[in-house]
Amino acid sequence: MALSRLKAGLVASLFCLLVLPAPSNADEPQFRIGTAILGDLKYQPGFQHFDYVNPDAPKGGELKLSSNGTFDTLNPVLLKGNPASGLSLVFDTLLKSADDEIFSSYGQLAEGVSYPDDVSSATFRLRTEAKWADGTPVTPEDVIFSFEKSKELNPFLTSYYSHVTRAEKSGDRDITFYFDEKNNRELPSILGQLLVVPKHWWEGTGPDGKPRDITRTTLEPVMGSGPYKIVSVSPGSTIRYELRDDYWGKSMPVNVGENNFGAISYAYYGDDDVEFEGFRGGNVDFWQDNSASRWVTGYDFPAAKDGRIKREDLPNPLRATGVMQALVPNMRRDQFKDQRVREALNYAFDFEEINRTVAYGVYRRDDSYFFGTKLASSGLPQGEELNILNEIKDKVPPEVFTTPYSNPVGGDPQKSRDNLRKAIALLKDAGYVIKGNQMVNAKTGQPFSIEILLGSPFVEKWVLPYAQNLKKIGIDARVRTVDSSQYINRVRSFDYDMIWNVWAQTLNPGNEQIDFWGSASANRQGSRNYAGIADPGIDALITKVIYAKNVAEKEASARALDRALLAHHYVVPLFYATSFHIAYWDKFEHPANLPEYSMGFPETWWSKNAGK
Repeated sequence: MALSRLKAGLVASLFCLLVLPAPSNADEPQFRIGTAILGDLKYQPGFQHFDYVNPDAPKGGELKLSSNGTFDTLNPVLLKGNPASGLSLVFDTLLKSADDEIFSSYGQLAEGVSYPDDVSSATFRLRTEAKWADGTPVTPEDVIFSFEKSKELNPFLTSYYSHVTRAEKSGDRDITFYFDEKNNRELPSILGQLLVVPKHWWEGTGPDGKPRDITRTTLEPVMGSGPYKIVSVSPGSTIRYELRDDYWGKSMPVNVGENNFGAISYAYYGDDDVEFEGFRGGNVDFWQDNSASRWVTGYDFPAAKDGRIKREDLPNPLRATGVMQALVPNMRRDQFKDQRVREALNYAFDFEEINRTVAYGVYRRDDSYFFGTKLASSGLPQGEELNILNEIKDKVPPEVFTTPYSNPVGGDPQKSRDNLRKAIALLKDAGYVIKGNQMVNAKTGQPFSIEILLGSPFVEKWVLPYAQNLKKIGIDARVRTVDSSQYINRVRSFDYDMIWNVWAQTLNPGNEQIDFWGSASANRQGSRNYAGIADPGIDALITKVIYAKNVAEKEASARALDRALLAHHYVVPLFYATSFHIAYWDKFEHPANLPEYSMGFPETWWSKNAGK
């Protein structure tokens, strides 16, 4: 779910909403200005703008950004091909998140949302002023079309909206979504994130005289209702967006002080190093640096030394984000089905040594699927968390009750040797033996082999030492880096032995957990269940998370889920930073106080040259 903020003084209700002026007919539904899953909405009806923006920020100037790889489609709905960066600039959603709260959203296309006490449905009322770029109104038919096509064409949204059975027009400006379960308080909020596309445009005819088809990729500049429009496209190379003077929502409270750049463009680069050179040379204005070594040693060039390039460390985006970055073995492959094998793979990863030699020791190793947040499990389960685990005691590994999770610790030759010996012992217990310096299946004689599939050479420096360690214990480990298109297609179809992946969690985990680790997503191509997890205990804990009745139960359920996932050794945990490293050319300004849970980039930043 999108990032949001847990406010102090949470009330007993998990779903408090602020109400718009009451309708004249008492039987009509009451529409609220927004949703706050955890706590109260910060902003009251009639608010002028979010606190973290500069309402007087000038409009204009150009922002040059970069992206890695390539793109071959502008279709924002279809999960096929490589969509271009920045497409969200073209579209609005029903609700818009506030970046200084934990998952609170306020009306954008919708002026309000209503639902019954049992949350068995939700109704959104569209704004009369909401318009597409061609001037036609945004209609309930557009929303229904967007919802149905999103569920049909995007496997993640198929799962995300799996409990939303249908959408229908329930008034001139109203759309009602019906649910097949009650009291899932997250559903109205995640429906507010629905990206709405124009039905009449997609069912119309393109410039070539042929009917458009939303079930196929396209490079025709798509039309939306958002603040920007696509003005030029060079397939796979560049895309440029320009701010619309006629944007219907420019004065909306959720948009004041945002969307300040007159133009935003993306240039594509073949690899990370070339992309950074583009930044150094001034062809790219902004750089988020994910390389610890480069952040420490790579800014000794003139523009960085004389202040033309600014650098900042920002913890904001990680304050409400729990990250699990990991190497993920694919349990759809036989050699990874045994938990002891997966645990052995972790013993072969010497994080401390690689962190020292590659990253100057700046990273911390992940030890939770909610790493860095209060949802991370620690010690032994107690209180409500223990009660939840006891309810499904026969469905979770026994060590969740007896042994706190910890990663192996390396960093010196003796520790590394001890860890490799433990790995060999675990593999032996799982039915493998070493013959002629090869780890083989004792029954079949089949050598143990792993292809580690990567989509960028940037992470090879971390993975190659790991592959060498695996070879020391007889595992035939190979690292294969492929182009972004091939990588995406292979990952979507689960055609890999092991990949590098990052899952980002919020402080309000919910329906997305099914897509991450639920049995229902294990064999659904395009899901984010990359490990192939299909376990009744994990499913039961996901259900506990989704249907938690209060904040304490939500947190305890998340910790219990975290503990069970760790105990199964589904991944080889990697590492993450505690702040974002950003560098940018001194052409821009941003509010003195960035939003609590975001960099606010590029939404709240502006150009120094705007209006000049």
